[in-house]
Amino acid sequence: MATRDYYEILGVSKTATPDEIKSAFRNLARKHHPDVNKASDAEAVFKEMNEAYGVLSDPEKRAAYDRYGHAGVNGMGGMPDFTTVDFSDIFEEFFGFGMGGGRRKPNAPRRGADLNYATTLTFEESVFGVEKEIEITRDETCTTCRGSGAEPGTSASRCTTCGGRGEVRQTRQTFLGAMVQVTTCPTCNGSGEVISTPCHTCKGRGLERRTVKKTVAIPAGVDNGTQIRLSGEGQAGINGGPNGNLYLEIRVKDHAYFHRKNDDILLDLKINIAQATLGAEIDVPTVDGTTKLNVPAGTQAGKVFRLKGKGVPNVRGAGKGDQMVIINVEVPQHLNAQQRELFEQLAKTLGTEVRPQERSFLDIIREVLGG
Repeated sequence: MATRDYYEILGVSKTATPDEIKSAFRNLARKHHPDVNKASDAEAVFKEMNEAYGVLSDPEKRAAYDRYGHAGVNGMGGMPDFTTVDFSDIFEEFFGFGMGGGRRKPNAPRRGADLNYATTLTFEESVFGVEKEIEITRDETCTTCRGSGAEPGTSASRCTTCGGRGEVRQTRQTFLGAMVQVTTCPTCNGSGEVISTPCHTCKGRGLERRTVKKTVAIPAGVDNGTQIRLSGEGQAGINGGPNGNLYLEIRVKDHAYFHRKNDDILLDLKINIAQATLGAEIDVPTVDGTTKLNVPAGTQAGKVFRLKGKGVPNVRGAGKGDQMVIINVEVPQHLNAQQRELFEQLAKTLGTEVRPQERSFLDIIREVLGG
């Protein structure tokens, strides 16, 4: 039977890029590999597919095939030599074994793990920034053995199981050729060395647990849930790899009367009925201290005054927010005789007409708070 066109077998065009050819082969490998496809012709289909990939993945063979067809490839030695085709990444990805390449060495340098730490600030500390001393517990290089894991005066020896490679290989013969299954050495756990006399401090780990104090500068404007990354302050790296990072999570205590919305500060301020009716100059607390506010006569409950620049500094340096003062008119609950008489006189002049309120004080508060 005549050999089918290699491009047709892989389902790609003659202008396909190497990446498109490789992607097509991956998709076919998922479907037709005999380990996952139990059809009677699966092996034959897979061989045909491999033959096509072996030619089209090789620039020299592909050029000869494009020019002379199958005769050009046969003239280069017949069916492709699969020992020269790199299938390792494909087979390791889909079937859990390789063909001798593409694996990271188990004793290669690796980055240390990241750590998380939470610290709590007062409302004022979150607004103005603060230096905080924190304590973290992490692994650091053992001071006794200096990271070797061996008791001082002794040294580690090369693992005889893996010959210092940190991995062991088992060869598996298949119709594609010799495939190699690579696993971490069970004797040395991938280090390539065996410690006969472990360090008495770290028990052979090369690392010891320590509690470390760090002073951290927390910038102005952080909010509840803000994360600060401290590069290199996480767990120690493995086999000489870089340290991980420390992520500091900010938690902010509630304030007695200030509330935050983005970079603005909200304050619900109570004034008495006389101040609201006649107008008054009042003292308003802010995070920067007390400031004066002129309340005009006839101010209604729910009126919002904006104090420019009295909010929270933007943590990225984009200016400051404002303070929103929400007026709440407090009705006296206990009157002395003179006050009651004055109110009764006032009531006679105001009449008894009542009007439905279109917007409640609660609606106004919700609007200011953003829903």
